Parts: sequence; C-alpha cells; structure tokens
Amino acid sequence: MTLIQWFLFFIAIQIIHFIGTWKLYEAAGRKRWEAAIPVYNAIILMKIINRSPWWTILLFVPVINLIMFPVVWVETLRSFGKNSTLDTILGVLTFGFYIYYINYTQQLNYISDRSLIPTNKTADTISSLLYAIVVATLVHTYVMQPYTIPTSSLEKSLLVGDFLFVSKFHYGARTPMTSVAAPMVHDTLPLIKSKSYFNSPQLPYFRFPAWQEVNRNDIVVFNWPADTVRYFGDRNSVNIRKPIDKKSNYVKRCVGVPGDSLSIKDGLVYINNKLLILPERAKPQFSYTVITDGSSFDYNYIVRDLHITDGVYQTDQTTFLFRAISDETAERLRQNPIVKSITRNISHESDPTIFPSNTNWNVDNFGPIYIPQKGKTVVLNSKSLPFYKTIISEYEKNDLKITGDEIRINGQIATTYTFKQDYYWMMGDNRHNSEDSRFWGYVPENHIVGKPVFIWMSIDGINDGIKNWKIRWDRLFTTVSGEGQPQSYFRYFLAALILYFSISAFIKRRKEKKN
Repeated sequence: MTLIQWFLFFIAIQIIHFIGTWKLYEAAGRKRWEAAIPVYNAIILMKIINRSPWWTILLFVPVINLIMFPVVWVETLRSFGKNSTLDTILGVLTFGFYIYYINYTQQLNYISDRSLIPTNKTADTISSLLYAIVVATLVHTYVMQPYTIPTSSLEKSLLVGDFLFVSKFHYGARTPMTSVAAPMVHDTLPLIKSKSYFNSPQLPYFRFPAWQEVNRNDIVVFNWPADTVRYFGDRNSVNIRKPIDKKSNYVKRCVGVPGDSLSIKDGLVYINNKLLILPERAKPQFSYTVITDGSSFDYNYIVRDLHITDGVYQTDQTTFLFRAISDETAERLRQNPIVKSITRNISHESDPTIFPSNTNWNVDNFGPIYIPQKGKTVVLNSKSLPFYKTIISEYEKNDLKITGDEIRINGQIATTYTFKQDYYWMMGDNRHNSEDSRFWGYVPENHIVGKPVFIWMSIDGINDGIKNWKIRWDRLFTTVSGEGQPQSYFRYFLAALILYFSISAFIKRRKEKKN
C-alpha cells in the first residue's frame, strides 16, 4: 500500500470508530466530537476504560496492535457492564463490531470506577500471558532478537550452533513492514509449519535513528534479498515472493559499504584498490589441496589438533582436499612430516552463477564492482544495466522496460539512474562455502536487520541430535565484536547470579525475623 492508501485507510478506521462509539463517549461524560479526532480519540478512550495513556502508543505499533485491539474491545465492553463470557466472545469474533450493537440498542451504563483486577484465575492467566507477549514482542522487534547460526559460512568467526543476541538498535530498529503477522515468530508458525503472516497490507519502510552506521567488517544480520522460496515447506516445490521483513535471515560479514569499489583477486578482497584488512577475530577460510607421501592423516590429529570436523576428503592415495581451513591451519598442516605440498585452490574459470551473470568472474576473481550509495548517479547502458537492474525494478520499485539498447524507467528514456537508498556487499569468511553477495548481489539498506553482539550459548553438534550435543564453554557469554580474541564472561555472570540470590535470601531472612 502507498502512503496515500494508508492515509485513506486510517481515515476510514477513524470514521468507523466514530460511528460505532460516539454514544459510548457521551455516556462516559465526554463530548461526541472527541470520538472523531484521530489519536486524541484513542487517548480519551484509554481514560474511559481506565487504562494508561501509554496504551495509545501500542495501538499504533505494527503486530503489537493486533494483540491490543481485542483487549481494548473487551475492556470497552466491560466499562459499560458487559462482563459475560458471551459478551467477550462476541466482541472478539465480530472484530469489535459488537460494540456497534451496544452503542445503538442498549442502555449505556458507564462504570467509572470498575475494578481492573481479573475476576477469575483464567482471566488472570490470559491477562498475564498477553502482557508477556506484548513486552517480549516489543523487545524482539525493537531492542534485541535471539538468533542461531545455522550454517558454516562464517565458520571460525561464528560457529554452527552459536546462539546470538542480535541488537536492533545499533543500526536503528526497523519497524515491521508486514502489518498482519503472528508475534514472536519469523515466517513460519511452529509445529504446523505454515505461513505466519499475510502478504498485505504492507507498511512503508521506516527505521529509527541508528547508534552507528554499518561499517566495513561488521558482522550483520539481514533479510536475504534473493529469498523467493518457501522456508516452511519443501524449498524446491513452491516459489513464493516474501515481504522484505519475512525473507530468511542471513548473517554475513559486510566487506563493502556504499560508495566502495570492490574487487576480489585470488580470493582476497580489495576495497578501492587496497587490500581489505580483516579484524583479528576474523578467520577467513579457503579450500586447500594437500599432497602427502602416501600416508593418511590420523583422525585425532585432524579433529583434536587442527579442530577440523568437516570438509576433509581423500581423493586418491596421496591427495587430500580440505574444503575450509584458515591460513593458520594451512601453515600447521605444512609442518606435518607427511605433507609434501599444500596449495590454496584458486578458481580462474568463468562461473555463470556469479552476479551479475554477464561477466567471466568467479568466487576468487571478481570485479571491480561499484557498491551503490544513496543519492549517487550512475550511467545506464546495456553493459552497466545488469548490475543495477534488480535495484531499479525490485528494490526501488520502478517500472523498467528494455527494448534493444533503449532503457525506459517509469515511461521515460533513461541514460542515468540515481539511487534511492544505500547498498552493502556481504560475504562469508568461509570463502569457498558461502552463498553470499557474489551470487545474488547487493543488500539494500531496508533489508538490514541488526548487529550480532553477544553469544549466550554455543552447542557443538547442534544438528547431530541432542545426544551428541556438547557445550562450548569457552564461547559462552562472549562478545561477537571487539579487539583481540573472544573472552568468555560466563564466570562473571555466574558470580553475579550467585551474589544476587545470596543478597535476596539474606534480605528475605531479615524481613522474616522482623515479622
């Protein structure tokens, strides 16, 4: 929906509200016109039902308002003596239109001093549950979101089985664009594995002010721009175009920011013709071919000493393929007496799956490519258009038509294009085992979700069944970013927890003695 459509929809809601409630306002001692003024009418309604004015804000928070509307309908009915179970059911099932019936057909007896304490245990439980869902959804959407690392594309920096807290406020919390969705889940309802949202109506993109920009080398969680597949079913059976905020969450390292010129030479990333210097915690990995004297590697040596648990293949009696190891591990392998040679595998052949598919590039030799910046203008022609075609038509919603060498945008012949938002280039540290921007291109600013800041749990073998789980104690309560190697703060957390419970128990005993 466009902004004009949303405005008309909002006005329609206000008219519906006024027609169905003006007599209720009058019965509560308010003026009829107070039911007609947008936002102000909600503030007055909160006073009528004896609820905090802060509830008004929650009525305008996407997803949260889906929980709040039924609550307000029921509270309104109870403020006029409609307390029965049937009244509650009718209020919810009719989407509040039962209030119309009360407004026009019933004697309105306003109860100004009604008790807000639930009258039975069931009502109390429901009230507590709704409150918990509202608070959790607010935190999940605007402050901090839990996230699990599912793949090895950032292996060594972030491990499969790491459980993260992702900050929403570092890059500015993004308000939901999908306005009708189940709270606390992404695109899939648990257990029944069905879609958790309606595709429409969609809200315009909006992001709160950020604490910081997305910087080069930041690890970032974002919505996968190329996601048109169904996560909650057979990924190969149905092609679904998801809303932006319901596309699958990915986590990669931002290696290029708006305005950068990026290229990859023999697997190394260059920004503006300078080698990208990665932070100490980054452990880029590559595929290596190792030639031995005919002896086989000891399994314990591979797993225990080199910490490699996957991606080791013996191709013949003397040759081994290591799919993903760091330079440090490669150097340790080189010192092994059975190793005759070790060579990083670098691709030089053209790969048609590489973005934008009209070049002779591959994962190890790529570019240069310009990363679009908001407000900057580029020349458009048949050679440059493949780089920006998706941006123009999909991400920035223009009508793009191509006839021979003629390019038309929104009906006008175009030889240049000015970008409406910033874009980023995301790559995995596991260079030969990462589906990233090299395959599907730029990540738009409106796809940015947040910044991983903290690992609160890490389980080795997370995909191998619970019997094979092993907690990585050294990774618990470690920060994702920062200087030097990660340091676990788990012992400090335990000490603080013990101290808290000890003080609480001491205070409780003192109170009991006084009583």
